Amino acid sequence: MQLHQTRLRLLAAAIALSLPACAFADDGAAATDLDQITVTATRTALTVDQSLAAVDVIDRDDIDRSQAHSLPQLLRGRAGINLVNQGGLGKLTTLFLRGTESDQTLFLVDGVRVGSSTSGLTALQDIPLDSIDRIEIVRGPRSSLYGSEAIGGVIQIFTRRRTTAGVDPRLHVGVGSHGLREAGAGLDAASARGWFGADAGWQRSDGINVCRGIGAPTYAGCGDDTPDPDRDGYRRASLALRGGVHASDALTLEANALRNEGHNDYDANPDFGLPDASDTVQQVLQGKLRYAAGGRASLQFVVGRNVDASRDFLGDAYVDRFDSTRDTASLQGDITLAATQLLTLGYDWSRDRGATASLFTNFDRSRGNRAGFVQYQGRFGRNDLQASLRHDDNDQFGGHGTGSLAWGLDMAHGLRVTANAGTAFKAPTFNELYYPYYGNTALRPETSRSVELGLAQRLSAWHWQLNGYQTTIDDLITYDPMLFVANNLDSARIRGAELTAGATIAGWELSGQASALDPRNRSAGNDGRLLPRRARRSARVDLDRAFGAWRLGASWIAEGARYDDVANTLRVGGYATLDLRAERALATHWVLQSELRNAFDRNYETAAYYTQPGREFALTLRWRAAD
Repeated sequence: MQLHQTRLRLLAAAIALSLPACAFADDGAAATDLDQITVTATRTALTVDQSLAAVDVIDRDDIDRSQAHSLPQLLRGRAGINLVNQGGLGKLTTLFLRGTESDQTLFLVDGVRVGSSTSGLTALQDIPLDSIDRIEIVRGPRSSLYGSEAIGGVIQIFTRRRTTAGVDPRLHVGVGSHGLREAGAGLDAASARGWFGADAGWQRSDGINVCRGIGAPTYAGCGDDTPDPDRDGYRRASLALRGGVHASDALTLEANALRNEGHNDYDANPDFGLPDASDTVQQVLQGKLRYAAGGRASLQFVVGRNVDASRDFLGDAYVDRFDSTRDTASLQGDITLAATQLLTLGYDWSRDRGATASLFTNFDRSRGNRAGFVQYQGRFGRNDLQASLRHDDNDQFGGHGTGSLAWGLDMAHGLRVTANAGTAFKAPTFNELYYPYYGNTALRPETSRSVELGLAQRLSAWHWQLNGYQTTIDDLITYDPMLFVANNLDSARIRGAELTAGATIAGWELSGQASALDPRNRSAGNDGRLLPRRARRSARVDLDRAFGAWRLGASWIAEGARYDDVANTLRVGGYATLDLRAERALATHWVLQSELRNAFDRNYETAAYYTQPGREFALTLRWRAAD
């Protein structure tokens, strides 16, 4: 009871810290950061202010200011997000958005669907921050626009691109705790008729002794009761290329390529011949053609390919491989019916291929999917309306329809109320369909129904948004002990609320995010238990300010306890950490950054038996030519 009250006080403190600017603000225009253009929530250009969905945008300035060294570090503690990491930098990281499963959030890079078709997971830990321009996080179902996997929401990463004429070269080098070494260089150039850019990055860490050992039960968590007492290192090298040309006033062509090669060490039980190292490849290729006809209509065609591959080893001996390839193509037309009414029509095609080879399994499968969608967006006085429908036709599970409806009302004093309802689904992964002694080709898609209410206020000096939601998920796939294969057995009911806020007070930039979650299992035998690996309470507060050549900042992140098993017998305790950062402009082009993560050296885990790093420091020197 005392621990529960402590967590509630921490959550209340985070909310209180997020809202003090109310006493200092008056009515006015929306803040500049709320004018950011987003495209993920509706597949069309909208500002954050106009969106009827819960949307967060992390731009390049936010990334640089955070001094994060990986995408998981950047996303920690943000509204609606629970991250589970298996041992620090570069280690397997899974993301739970609004309490949904880790494979029920759709990830896109420049509009290209990414993630493994075998496991259903996206290798967040391997996506280099050097190449990212901004990240859009859309919370809530989006299957009516994107199809499978978008039950919890969509997270889209946009790679860098210079939009104004000029040249922007840059480089950085850094060192830190646990043998961290990293370096990167990039260049963006643009003219009135086109642009080109490239980024190359390298990162290496000696890591920490990740697995603390299990004891009993023997085969849970790390999978090894006597792990090697060694460090589990990580390294990666990445290259991103991009370019485009305005062939005419109406026609634009562009292409993007991103490739990351990595190596990971971890602990495994050698008695079973299981691997203890992996070589991985993540690759995204994209091409886009956009034609805008006279301002009333536009047509966009996008093609892409994502490769997710790994080769696993025990020592120097090859053990197994997993290969995933996802090819996609999309044709979308946007028609302006009137000044405040937009109709979107689209067609999506995709083909997934998954192949594995090991002592335990060997399969090579593929399937195609075709889908059509339509969306209407209209504004009537102070009311906004959005409605969308989609039908998917899949080689494996046949046809499936989804839809969504959203409404918003602008009120006095910058207040806005929104309401959303939508359905979504996720197709079974290849492992769930074909993996020996587990796969079941008769599986049905997992389906969901969601409703949401939101209230927001956006003024010149501060803004806040409160969203409450409920999601019901049916036909969740799990192991069936009666059939000895996977089956559509489980169901879940998830309720939650999220509060985000930001303000500028006397030169200080203050932002806060807090989430409350009640993710309940509704399956026979586990009815009423909490879904595993989701913290019921989480919060984040960021504080930054510039003082002449200096900039100082801090991030406080807290998460409550969670369970690591379905039966709710293996409890992982909550934690709170404080990160401190400082940077100083040394000259016109040079900046020295320093950071202290987990300043109080808290001992904590997000997955049972996988330790997290203690106190860490890092120094980074950056150079960037002024425009």
